[in-house]
Amino acid sequence: MRAPNEEVVEIVKGKKSGEPYIVTVNCPDNTGLACDICRTILDFGLCISKGDVSTDGIWCYIVLWVVPHCDSTFARWASLKDRLLSVCPSSPPFFLLNPSSPRTTSPVFLLKLYSLDRRGLLHDVTRVLCELELTIQSVKVTTTPDDRVLDLFFITDNLELLHMKERQDETCERLHAVLGESCSTCELQLAGNQYDNHLSVSSLSPVVGEELFRCDLSDKESRSQALSPDVTTLKKATVAFDNSLCPAHTLLQISCVDHKGFLYDVMRTLKDCNIQIAYGRFFPVNKGQRELDIFIHTKNGKKVLDPDKQDALSSRLKMEMLHPLRVIIAHRGPDTELIVANPVELSGKGRPLVFYDVTLSLKNLEICIFSAEIGRHSTAEREWEVYRFLLDDNCKFQLSNMVVRNQIVDKVRRTLMDW
Repeated sequence: MRAPNEEVVEIVKGKKSGEPYIVTVNCPDNTGLACDICRTILDFGLCISKGDVSTDGIWCYIVLWVVPHCDSTFARWASLKDRLLSVCPSSPPFFLLNPSSPRTTSPVFLLKLYSLDRRGLLHDVTRVLCELELTIQSVKVTTTPDDRVLDLFFITDNLELLHMKERQDETCERLHAVLGESCSTCELQLAGNQYDNHLSVSSLSPVVGEELFRCDLSDKESRSQALSPDVTTLKKATVAFDNSLCPAHTLLQISCVDHKGFLYDVMRTLKDCNIQIAYGRFFPVNKGQRELDIFIHTKNGKKVLDPDKQDALSSRLKMEMLHPLRVIIAHRGPDTELIVANPVELSGKGRPLVFYDVTLSLKNLEICIFSAEIGRHSTAEREWEVYRFLLDDNCKFQLSNMVVRNQIVDKVRRTLMDW
């Protein structure tokens, strides 16, 4: 158990320039805690280079070595510490006589922007919101015939300060500094019922839905969606179970090509499957490959012995590691639509920074976005977060060309995976 003078979260800077920061979390254990921590670190634009997790079922001790992703400029260490503290349980569940009431949901605010259109506008706005630690819950972006853009961002504040005039003024001032005189309107208000009306995406065609949300991908789709960073070979994932080494836990060994959010994808899968971690070691990336050794047990404290349960967990892990995001280009009438989808945690949380990465890749490709929306879509198996972008055909690419479409999909996916 943690000594009284020890901090729950500590962040220590590397001794030399370029060395990782060391993040230590020492707190009561909770199912899915490792997932929540990995998600928070990913939300700050950070990559976990290696790590150790240990728990006795009551108390948990986690050490992670983290480094910023190359494009990240919003890794604020003091804020990261506060956010990590917010996901740590305050007391061991075993000792709780009166379970604490669930945390209240952060209020959703509507940010309304009206400005002249230009290339990269949507990403520049998204970048400011990320730097201010404002989380985008939903978006509705529309371009008018006179080349002006109406942006409706439904956002929550990780600092829980957006109800204050000073915080609202700071947000609008930062946006005006980026957009300049082209921005004629910047308003913030509580969203109310307007947010509920924007949670669902516009209806998807059966063909698009089948391609986006299917659980098993064909060999052709695997080749188009699972290329490794060197482009020449397919990604491969191996998942092995060993029940001979420990009397109380199953050793889960994982190996796969690394990508942004890799540990988060593994941890959220284990969390959603009610698998608890007793001890885990995340090894440094070696030649682009990531390896994990994790001692696990079921929620009732049993080893994973059933071959069918092992196969089901192995298949689920491989799918989440190889295809954590789905990216396709489809027709929407005469228009070209880019669609990105990622699974939502059972807790209801979506993947961080997807909108940021997609708008960044389109900005780098010099492709304007005519309209955009974020919403949720439910299938029989799970809920998905869906990002839809109508692309402006007034660009250097011939968007009707299949080769060009494949290149756009590849660029967006590689940005999302940080390849």
